[in-house]
Amino acid sequence: MLLGLGLGIGFLGPYVWIADRQVRAAFGRLTWQVPTRVLAQPLELLPEGAMTPETLEAELAASRYMKVDAPRRPGSYARQGGKFTIATRGFSDLDGAWPAQQVAVTLGGGRVRSIRSGDRALARVRLDPARIATLYGETQEERRLVRLEDVPPLLVTTLQAVEDRGFKHHRGIDWRGILRAAWVNLRHGELRQGASTLTQQLVRNLYLTREQRLGRKLREMLYAVIIEARFDKRTILEAYLNEVYLGQQGSQAVHGVAAGADFWFGRELDQLSESDIALLVGMIQGPSLHDPRRKPESALKRRNVVLGQMLETGLITQAVHDAARSRPLAVTPAGSLSRNRYPAFMALVRDQLQRDYAPDALRGAGLTVLTTLSPSAQNAAERVVAGQLAALEQKGRPALQAALVLTDTRQGEILAVVGARDRNDHGFNRALDARRPVGSLLKPFVYLLALAQPGRYALATRVDDAPLTLRLPGNRSWSPENVDGRSHGRVTLRDALVRSYNQATVRIGMEVGVERLARLLGVLAAIDATPNPSLLLGAVDLSPLQVTQAYQFLASSGQIQPLRAVRGVLDPDGAPLQRYDAAPAPPQRGDTIAARLVSLALQDAVREGTARALGTSGLAWLDAAGKTGTSNDSRDSWFAGYTDAHLAVVWVGNDANQPTGLFGSTGAMKIWGELFAHVPTLPLAVDEDGLEWAYVDAEEFALTDPECPGAQRFVFVAGALPVETRHCRLAQLRQWFGAGEER
Repeated sequence: MLLGLGLGIGFLGPYVWIADRQVRAAFGRLTWQVPTRVLAQPLELLPEGAMTPETLEAELAASRYMKVDAPRRPGSYARQGGKFTIATRGFSDLDGAWPAQQVAVTLGGGRVRSIRSGDRALARVRLDPARIATLYGETQEERRLVRLEDVPPLLVTTLQAVEDRGFKHHRGIDWRGILRAAWVNLRHGELRQGASTLTQQLVRNLYLTREQRLGRKLREMLYAVIIEARFDKRTILEAYLNEVYLGQQGSQAVHGVAAGADFWFGRELDQLSESDIALLVGMIQGPSLHDPRRKPESALKRRNVVLGQMLETGLITQAVHDAARSRPLAVTPAGSLSRNRYPAFMALVRDQLQRDYAPDALRGAGLTVLTTLSPSAQNAAERVVAGQLAALEQKGRPALQAALVLTDTRQGEILAVVGARDRNDHGFNRALDARRPVGSLLKPFVYLLALAQPGRYALATRVDDAPLTLRLPGNRSWSPENVDGRSHGRVTLRDALVRSYNQATVRIGMEVGVERLARLLGVLAAIDATPNPSLLLGAVDLSPLQVTQAYQFLASSGQIQPLRAVRGVLDPDGAPLQRYDAAPAPPQRGDTIAARLVSLALQDAVREGTARALGTSGLAWLDAAGKTGTSNDSRDSWFAGYTDAHLAVVWVGNDANQPTGLFGSTGAMKIWGELFAHVPTLPLAVDEDGLEWAYVDAEEFALTDPECPGAQRFVFVAGALPVETRHCRLAQLRQWFGAGEER
């Protein structure tokens, strides 16, 4: 016996000493990798802002709001026709914290009619954003660290009542608890209480496997005793609350009560009800065994067992117990973990962030990346692209592909990106990386340069749309032709742009200078274009994103707005770490006026020009400005168009670079029109400050009377009207005989 005791002490003593050093060091520097969350843009509702009930419901669904009869808990809403009652969640944004509140939003006619909180009218309200991606570190673990004081006391006491009633008194192993659990489980004929202490469970989660072996169990007990001897109960309990395993979504594991509350209920810890707390604590026994989404009966039974234990230990009253037991499982339909919901958009996010962060600096850093994505617009764009391409497909031709970029015209924020026909395609991103000939999409910038010289050009200025031949280097020549194969004689700049006449455009472009067009594209969209005459007709390969950046100048009335996909980055405490929402420099007045003139002409292109099919498609109320583009042999179909609030550029083609049989108006424009039938927006009302309207003679660049035959009404830069006036004979006769005099 003595020999055995001596041998035991000889071996066990050093083992315990080594284990003590290792466990104490490991637990003392215990840290976790917290994933970086990537969030969409919070939905901001403003009185008279564009919004439809369908879009609002789509945004609420993306943020995992639950539709209920009486929304009292944050993250729920009710709808009656166009009236929504929403219990919002609190969240942190670049301008500070937004509190949870209940608001009533009334919609009508595609607009927000009112926003109220009780009896008080609100100027605006923001809804917490949806998560669109997660940047994990070395481990695929979802976790949100909390301090013990941040956890509701009822959750802490319920955890101890169910998992370890002797936690405050034992030193790692609770022998009385083991006996009590064995008796309870034997009496009920099922596993109702565990025998392991919270400290033992923490040891198992952190350092050991779950294998059922005596050696593993003895190490677990030893490590638990060591931790209890070296650390206080508060530290142990806080570690447990941040480590406990509470579920799985694919390869992503959910750890900690804060992440569990968000994953299962879409709520913060302080927003959990007694029923929610019972279910969350009950799932610790086995998250897969009691999964409320896959096994609701088992989850409900387990929740009710925990509610019974809460009642038994005096944590809740009988009335609270009965009310909680009668409630259904209030879990969200799906988990919130998103690895990468929108790969095309996330490629833009990575491109923007890499200017300030190393590739792996954000992963597992516990940060929050705030993006500009609109979930409702992105989902609509993906559906529209897939549906329209299926309808446009032509037998015997290669499969069609498409790319789309949607932006906010006022802030330069990218709201949606589609890089492929398949929304889940993580491969080639055509919106960013495909560079294709843009055709007539560059023509508005030729006219922009001309109209920036009001002393020389106006929309009423006449130009010859007639054959011309240009001499090129290398003893070559170029003779551009119109798409219809005809020349149209003397036409106004407005008509040349509206009807996309090539010959007239080349004449104007050669006068203003091809080099100036190349420089302009470089300034607006960082495009390195060779100043060949063919550039005037779009002989340059650009990506849809580059085209969008150029058109943002027109859509924003002459403001250079660098497009952005990221608004900012928050640190783990919710404070701004990096901002990307600085206001762009104010535009020059000359640029503003010239851009407005081009926009007015492009509105006419939709009403009566190359994009007139859009104006007759039921979207005439938008008064959109737009331009079609088609490359040689119809290999590429383009459309760029904008309203008062949104700009979208669409490309349609195929990866084989073969003819599609589509023009800009029959391919890309159809996708644009279908998109704007689903995206709430505002009609384009071009600001006419600095402009004035006048009637111009049908044949000459001269003012005339409105009643003269062929007289056309044109817009001019204020103070730059034609110098000469031509009265028609009828007007002169009326003037001679006093027909216009008052009597």
